[in-house]
Amino acid sequence: MSHVVIIGCGVVGAAIAYELSLVPGLKITVLDSQPPAQASTGAALGVLMGVISQKVKGKAWQLRQTSIQRYETLIPELEAIAKRKIPFNRQGILSLCLEGEDLAEKENLVKIRQSQGWQLEIWDKAKLQNLCPQIDAENLIGAAYSPQDRQLDPTALTLALVEAAQHNGVSFQFGVTVLDSHASEPLCQELDTTAGKIAADWFVVAAGLGSTPLTAQLNQKVDIRPVLGQALQVHLEHPLGNPEFQPAITGNDVHIVPVGGGDYWIGATVEFPSDSDEIPPNQELLASVRQQAIAFCPELAQAHITRTWSGLRPRPEGRPAPVIGKLPGFNNVLLATGHYRNGVLLAPATAYAIREMMGMGNGA
Repeated sequence: MSHVVIIGCGVVGAAIAYELSLVPGLKITVLDSQPPAQASTGAALGVLMGVISQKVKGKAWQLRQTSIQRYETLIPELEAIAKRKIPFNRQGILSLCLEGEDLAEKENLVKIRQSQGWQLEIWDKAKLQNLCPQIDAENLIGAAYSPQDRQLDPTALTLALVEAAQHNGVSFQFGVTVLDSHASEPLCQELDTTAGKIAADWFVVAAGLGSTPLTAQLNQKVDIRPVLGQALQVHLEHPLGNPEFQPAITGNDVHIVPVGGGDYWIGATVEFPSDSDEIPPNQELLASVRQQAIAFCPELAQAHITRTWSGLRPRPEGRPAPVIGKLPGFNNVLLATGHYRNGVLLAPATAYAIREMMGMGNGA
């Protein structure tokens, strides 16, 4: 029986654990120094921008398409096993087009998506105001509406993935730190951890920012840097606009995410470190994100802020995100890390890719 050790239990590590748990005859252990869904997963907004994204070909688009398709089956699958609801907004994503933007680009994207079998619509200002009266369209030229894109609660998703994987026999060890690794290329044999030595046939590094020190122990450092994101939750006495139509709204890189009961998530900032890796949250940037959201939906000015939060996103240095593949020099160490702002979106496709790299099919 092959033993797979996954290091990291954010949404990506949990998704890999669950997909591998569907393969007969595998022993799977997941290690994390923290409880599940901490770090970047716990701070994410869960806006799954697949069809609406500008990625139209190559690996970047294939990963998105695979994930969007998988989520339609994955959510009901997990809810049935874990016996818990995962907040999953099926009302699409509305991308606002500001004055000065090129609507022709969006129209071209519509044609490409139609040729790929996906729906995408361009709305003029009149249609936008009719269907989403909460939006101030004065400085907009229209919007693109993607009915097949989704939004979900990243923490609820991750916890359900963990429960479903446990149900399928996966062992999770939280509060465990990797201290060192024993390897001689092309194989890593075992890890020294605070819970003792762990040997395995495969090691999957899905530790986000923690992937850098782990790979450095194997003398193949993958440089991943933190980028801070801040967001806030607000409450209104009633939903914005039509209570029966509550898509996630995005414009100028600001997301307004309905989460039920008149509550909305608003975010997120993109804050890079200075010379060190320290990034103190910039309150002015968070305030400007809120003001942009109010400019789109003026009623949000009356909303009461119920909480704010922040998290660090793992961004690969000098290479595109994400980093999925074998660690150079090793046949049994796989990387599934550095997803930057798309960890939740790309988790299912990443899990398929890891499964395929192990020669166990892609699950699709």
